[in-house]
Amino acid sequence: MTRPIYLDYNGTTPHDPAVIAAMRPFLESEFGNPASSHWYGIAPKQAVEEARKKVAALLGCEPGEILFTSGGTESNNHAVQGAAWANRVKGRHIITSAVEHPAVLEVCRFLEIRGFEVTYVPVDQTGTVSPADVEAALRPDTILISIMHSNNEVGTLQPVAEIAALAREHAILMHTDAAQSMGKIPVDVKILGVDLLTLAGHKLYAPKGIGALYIRKPLMLEKFCHGAGQEMGRRAGTENVLEIVGLGKACEIAAQTLPDCTLELQALRDRLHQGLMNSLSEIRLNGHPRKRLPNTLSLSFKGLEANRILEEIGLEVAASAGAACHSSSVTISHVLQAMQVPLEWAKGTLRFSVGRMTTMAEVERAVEVVVKAVMRLKAED
Repeated sequence: MTRPIYLDYNGTTPHDPAVIAAMRPFLESEFGNPASSHWYGIAPKQAVEEARKKVAALLGCEPGEILFTSGGTESNNHAVQGAAWANRVKGRHIITSAVEHPAVLEVCRFLEIRGFEVTYVPVDQTGTVSPADVEAALRPDTILISIMHSNNEVGTLQPVAEIAALAREHAILMHTDAAQSMGKIPVDVKILGVDLLTLAGHKLYAPKGIGALYIRKPLMLEKFCHGAGQEMGRRAGTENVLEIVGLGKACEIAAQTLPDCTLELQALRDRLHQGLMNSLSEIRLNGHPRKRLPNTLSLSFKGLEANRILEEIGLEVAASAGAACHSSSVTISHVLQAMQVPLEWAKGTLRFSVGRMTTMAEVERAVEVVVKAVMRLKAED
């Protein structure tokens, strides 16, 4: 059976063959603990530090500012909770947006139960946060602002540098979740001016279960995981050498392939968009028309249900839904709700996301499959 065309790179990415090759020795022979003082710990220790340098190079920071984690969720948890608890004497107010990933929103809700206050700033119809709204939400006791770099559902890029400048002016910490941005567009912590930044390996052609958190020196967060003194005493637990090596290689490849990769992704995305627009009516683009990730295409098909479209195309095209329709209700994603997408459009929302392994021939075939499916469903109504 031929596998479906994969258009869900924002969900996860395949492993880059070069990443697999770099990891192989640490799966087969270099099994040592990097904390060991004997011979078997030498190669793993060197590999971890080399990977740290590669991640730092991609982000434009010092290797010592990179903390390896188990993924984007842990990085977000560590950043938001760590900053909150470390600065609770200064204040207990946090600002975030209504369209953040659950790995930020759920942390904020957890902290609210424990005495912190959170302001969830709105977005406009393109999914963009206004720096003016952030400024209006500032209070004397605000200690942290967490605004994502790019939205995972609609791809909208946020004005992080502008918001970070505002935070810096008021001596407030600034965190951004850049998990979806890495490898697609340039991400430089100095240009952004952030104090904390989240990275997830499996969005970057590295394995699942590995990520990193940039922590600007000399900032200190409350420890998220207690135990021995790994990761310069900041995160306990024996290092995941195998996947750290994979992440390092993935970051090295990303640094080498930008900006060509950005242009290639955009060409694929735009061809998909244009192909669907040329053959179908009543299609709505979600997200900013220009300021969005080059690989991400969120489209709403008026009057249809996302899960029905996915059922029709499932054997040939893999994509994701922005709404789940049940027999008695429709669950719309919090992002589409925050953008105030009308229900008749929102319930028929699909996210297509291309990647480095996507070919133009696959995009052309995907257009054919989706067009036929939508036309069949409309004919049934």
